Amino acid sequence: MDIHYRFMKTGEEGRVCALIEKVFNEFVAPDYGQEGVDEFFRFANPMAMARRKGPEQVVIIAEKGTDIVGVIEMRSFNHIAMLFVGSRGEGIAKGLFKKAVNVCLKRHPDIKTITVNSSPFAESIYSKMGFKATGPVQEKNGITFVPMACDLKS
Repeated sequence: MDIHYRFMKTGEEGRVCALIEKVFNEFVAPDYGQEGVDEFFRFANPMAMARRKGPEQVVIIAEKGTDIVGVIEMRSFNHIAMLFVGSRGEGIAKGLFKKAVNVCLKRHPDIKTITVNSSPFAESIYSKMGFKATGPVQEKNGITFVPMACDLKS
């Protein structure tokens, strides 16, 4: 079945966050303490996602049939706030990234770099998409992350 990419619609935050919660709990949460899990879900919940909706937020979902199988949220057109995919090996993360970058470049053609604070789990995934670490592993409010950047001009 083909993957279809589109903007998230108002009211879909609950379905999107259900996917995020499932993937986060399986792959990311085991590396975090309770403080980090709580901090993540203060950001990744339907109400918080709806509050962030604005002109500088881009949220694209991937669908397989009627199922949401991936999501990317871009902030300020140059930072990945979230990228979660429910199934591996289908190129969904790369597809979401490409779609989001295209949207961001249409709105702000001068963007040269996309950044992300990657979970340790996702570091290799981002590396395959052209990201490079820009600093050491860090921790803030229980969230462990690797700052990374992708140069769009190379």
